[in-house]
Amino acid sequence: MTSATDHEPHGTHQTKKATASGWIGSALEYYDFFIYATAAALIFPQVFFPSSDPKVAIVASLATYGVGYVARPIGAFFLGHWGDTHGRKMVLVICMFLMGFSTVAVGLLPTYDQVGLWAPAMLVVLRLIQGFAVAGEISGASSMILEHAPFGRRGFYASFTLQGVQAGQIMAAAVFLPLAHYMPAEAFNSWGWRIPFLLSFIVIVAGYIIRREVEETPAFAEESAEGGVPKAPVIQAVTESWRDMLRVMLCSLMNVIPVVATIFGAAYAVQPGYGIRFEKDVYLWIPVMGNIVAVLVIPFIGNLSDKIGRRPPIIIGALASGLLSFAYLYAISIHNVPMAIIMSLLMWGVVYQGYNAVYPSFYPEMFPTRTRVSGMAISQNLGTAITALLPVLFVTVAPPGATNIPLTIGLITLAICVVAAISAWTARETYRVHLNDLGDRNAVPVAKQEYDRIREQALGEKPKMTNATA
Repeated sequence: MTSATDHEPHGTHQTKKATASGWIGSALEYYDFFIYATAAALIFPQVFFPSSDPKVAIVASLATYGVGYVARPIGAFFLGHWGDTHGRKMVLVICMFLMGFSTVAVGLLPTYDQVGLWAPAMLVVLRLIQGFAVAGEISGASSMILEHAPFGRRGFYASFTLQGVQAGQIMAAAVFLPLAHYMPAEAFNSWGWRIPFLLSFIVIVAGYIIRREVEETPAFAEESAEGGVPKAPVIQAVTESWRDMLRVMLCSLMNVIPVVATIFGAAYAVQPGYGIRFEKDVYLWIPVMGNIVAVLVIPFIGNLSDKIGRRPPIIIGALASGLLSFAYLYAISIHNVPMAIIMSLLMWGVVYQGYNAVYPSFYPEMFPTRTRVSGMAISQNLGTAITALLPVLFVTVAPPGATNIPLTIGLITLAICVVAAISAWTARETYRVHLNDLGDRNAVPVAKQEYDRIREQALGEKPKMTNATA
């Protein structure tokens, strides 16, 4: 009988340490990334842009937020290359330092009143660095955890990458909301807003301490020792795995769901032009509540994907969240606050996690070790960058005064989710494929009965006696 380790990398697997490193690193990096989003809406229009035209200042401030998504595909090319040539550990440390220092620098920037147009110019440069840095985080952390995890538990452990991302968003809101609420407005506008950014110095110190404790993955170490590290992993990923890169890019359009829930949904409910007139405080809390629910749900779905496969949760999550977008937008249109909150939490906090919790294992499992970080980083960030344009599309096709807005936006959302579901359906199922065989189209999955036996061993349970093991 084939041993479970015959197709697995040899060496020390630091599963729990790698998972903790990925979780904390992702939480800290996305704390940095999302405090910028909060500040761009609350404070930057008054601090970094001319006060003569408030509308222009708001648009310009939100545009600098979007710049971060434009930089992500560029960062994915460079950081993906680095992760596949110098190791997962190295690229994650680089991401941490770039993100930490650029975020601290935002907290030290002079205002428009002090230096004029230099203020928004420097803000844009630092946001570009943030977007560049975050592009390598999820692909690097997912690959690190995946390659340290035991066979049969990769989905569970890799899901903690995204649990860390959601926790980082909660941390960002938890820091900003009390400051904005309790500080006098003048003090908050003058210097209080800088506190969350300056606290990012902790990210640099904590992130480095945590990530230096994790050894390079056995898979990459073997690849390096055998001379299998490519000189141009990006080119190799495109030439060998372009179909899977296209699948990842199309699946990543699922970012439409958080766009509908927190960006267009908020504008539709709150902006006077649409005439719904929900209280703004409600929509400040929806992302917080949604992320709290997601943090609780993600490990369960990650574990489920180790039992039934990666594709079913992603396909069901995509189709169901697309359908729920109709109910969510309808609840807003009839000014039903409780229904809107429940539908948002169900659509985004629960059902969407069928995709969100599984892609940190599903995506890197499509690629071989030698191109894993590049293949995932480039294609995922290209897909996410496309979704950054969706708020503009939504407002264009459903502007204030338009009719049938829930139907129009719901149909677009569902259509995108169907594309993502079809893309996942066309992919190979990978949860029963050994790590060294991933990326090989001819790889034979482990038989379900044998896989369950191996998984029980990984769970620390005594395997059941069957005809195959008796």
